[in-house]
Amino acid sequence: MHTSIRRMLITSLACVLALMVQSSSLSAAQEHVVSPAELQQAAVSASRTRQQKIDKVEKFFSSKQADAAMKSAGLDPIQVKKAVPTLSDQELARLASRVDKAQKDFAAGALTNQQITYILIALATAVVVLIATH
Repeated sequence: MHTSIRRMLITSLACVLALMVQSSSLSAAQEHVVSPAELQQAAVSASRTRQQKIDKVEKFFSSKQADAAMKSAGLDPIQVKKAVPTLSDQELARLASRVDKAQKDFAAGALTNQQITYILIALATAVVVLIATH
């Protein structure tokens, strides 16, 4: 009988410990490392940054020089402009970075009109290729 009481005591203790572990894991699961407000703020910030990059690239492709360059390369300027918002975040970031560099180089006099035209064609072609591969 002594063994059965001992087994019952061990079983009860095991059940109590299991309940304690389960309740502590449930309370830990309810605590968020990042609050919903922080997640929302991060999402809004990412959305704003993405829109700024889209605006920058679209502005770059909206000049008369860009239109002429794309048409001379057989690219549809409207198709290129419509494709920009469909790029992934990484593709858009790379493209916006290249646009920044091209604009800075052109403003600094490091690029001629012909060179900027080639850059426009290359970037527009990259957009078309990226969209075609999706």
